[in-house]
Formats: sequence, structure tokens, C-alpha cells
Amino acid sequence: MSKHPSQPPQPFEAEFIEGVRHIFEQRVAFNRLLGFKVIELAADHVLGRVDMRPELVGHFSYNRLHGGVISATLDAMAGLAVTAAIGARHMDEPPTKRLERFLKVGTIDLRIDYLRAGLGDYFTARAEVMRLGSRVATTRMEFRDAQDALVSTGTAAYIVS
Repeated sequence: MSKHPSQPPQPFEAEFIEGVRHIFEQRVAFNRLLGFKVIELAADHVLGRVDMRPELVGHFSYNRLHGGVISATLDAMAGLAVTAAIGARHMDEPPTKRLERFLKVGTIDLRIDYLRAGLGDYFTARAEVMRLGSRVATTRMEFRDAQDALVSTGTAAYIVS
């Protein structure tokens, strides 16, 4: 335990939260196609949701969510977590400047482990940044069904500069 008490992270301004939400839900066309929604945005974690729709089914006999939807959602969540971590690191900048930093974030490695079938009316995904370096960020993610059962996990690395 550190001898120096740490300050709790400063909450994001409404302008930053709405800007991030707009980028991830509206401007990223594939996220919009998935129906991806940002539920929670904090410096240390993010939470999102995807509702099941017929267009997202991967196995017609069982009405299972397509694995690509799971993978794409976890990738989006990790990118969102990196964006939040970068935003928290640069709280001295105005929200619009921090939002511009998102343009430099890109996936360089993504690993997904599928643990069970994606069944249900909706799914949630959570991500956190394990390390934010000056050039690369490392993340971990979870994808859960409506009963909170773990469907999939992931890890990813992102270029941030």
C-alpha cells in the first residue's frame, strides 16, 4: 500500500462524456450497425451494451449471437476504455482537445476467448486499461449475457500515439 494517499479520479465533464458517446454510438458506423450503447464512462473502466436483434444472429438454429459481434463489441469497449484513460490523463486540456486524441487510437492486437454461447435479449461488456503507456495501451474486457454469465473475455493492445 502506498504511503501517499491518492486522489480519486476527477469525474469527466458532461461535454466529454457526450462527445465520447456521440463518437462511439454514432460516428463509428460499425458500432451504430451493432447498436452499441455506452452505459458508463469512468477513468478506470467503461461499460457498454448491445441488444440482441435478428441481424446479429450467428447460428440460426439456436438464435446465438454471432462471434464477430462479440469480438467487435469487445474491441470497441477496449478502445472506449483507452479513450477514457487518455481523457483522464489529460484533464488539464479542454474536452474537445481530449476528444481529438481518440483519432490516434488503433487496435494492434486483439485476443478473444469464447466461453459459452451468446444467448439472451441483451449483452453487456466491460473493459479496463491495465497499462497506458506513451505509445501503447493494454486492456482487458468481459462480455456477459443478461443473466450476468460470462460469455467471453478478451485482451487487446492499442496504439495511442
